[in-house]
Amino acid sequence: TKALYLADDSAKRIYDDLKENGYYSGIISGNVSQTIKIDSITIDINSYPYGFRCYAAQNIIRTTSIAHRSLITEGNLRNVSRSDNNPHGFLIERWNTIENRDLGTENRK
Repeated sequence: TKALYLADDSAKRIYDDLKENGYYSGIISGNVSQTIKIDSITIDINSYPYGFRCYAAQNIIRTTSIAHRSLITEGNLRNVSRSDNNPHGFLIERWNTIENRDLGTENRK
């Protein structure tokens, strides 16, 4: 939850929805782990707040399989004062998932 200091209420709403739907407890009880590898990030520095789009690959690792997903998110970056909780000095606003698509699943050996 410390990452929520880096974003506005759009991220908190998504976090709360996932928590309410049992997403996090399902990960723990199912012994599931996840990795996210950032492919690229585009930032429009010609307008403020700065619009961004993040392209990433997500792997969901279960006991018997690994699911591969394409993940694309977008939002805006606003300058804020740097702090211990936000050392970069940017606040993510209007964060939204554009795509979270299955690419395939492989069986674990």
